[in-house]
Amino acid sequence: MARYTDSVCKLCRNEGTKLFLKGSRCYTTKCAIERRRYGPGQHGQDRKKQSEYALQLREKQKVRRFYSVLERQFSAYFEVASKQKKVPTGLKLLQLLESRFDNILFRSGMVASRAQGRQLILHGHFTINGKRVSVPSVELKPGHVISVQEDSKKLIKQLIESNPSPVAPNWMSVNLENLTASIVNLPAREDLDATIKEALIVEYYSR
Repeated sequence: MARYTDSVCKLCRNEGTKLFLKGSRCYTTKCAIERRRYGPGQHGQDRKKQSEYALQLREKQKVRRFYSVLERQFSAYFEVASKQKKVPTGLKLLQLLESRFDNILFRSGMVASRAQGRQLILHGHFTINGKRVSVPSVELKPGHVISVQEDSKKLIKQLIESNPSPVAPNWMSVNLENLTASIVNLPAREDLDATIKEALIVEYYSR
């Protein structure tokens, strides 16, 4: 599988916003965005007017990097979202991304970043409805309960204590004492990041 091996802080600077890829560092003054609010490289501070296509592409890349998914995965999520009719395509896309196992762990506050959550999932530290699952991209549904393996509880508690724990969203139920988390219902648009312009992503794939 393709894997990004360069500094993840460059991704944040390139998109001009925090993507929370560096765990606890993102909450401190050491964050790259806090120190240098311009793109990386020699021409990072150049201000250029972007075309409509460039705006659409940048928004797609920003969201893809925010959730740490590959291009093929992101395209597959959009295809699924575009085939259903009950929810606007853009909102359904974000709901699918938010429902990923690694993202739910990050939102719960048990891990400092989606990357850390993905690593711990691959190593089998968590269960879904009592069954060990080692696939970070598994889609969780309302009612699914994430728990920590008994022999992994000490490790997870240490991670929680050493990292800032953002407040869990209201569409989730989290108990950090018992190390459990679950989806109560799928997030509404007002529950999601207001800076994401999903309409641009829909336009990008509708070209």
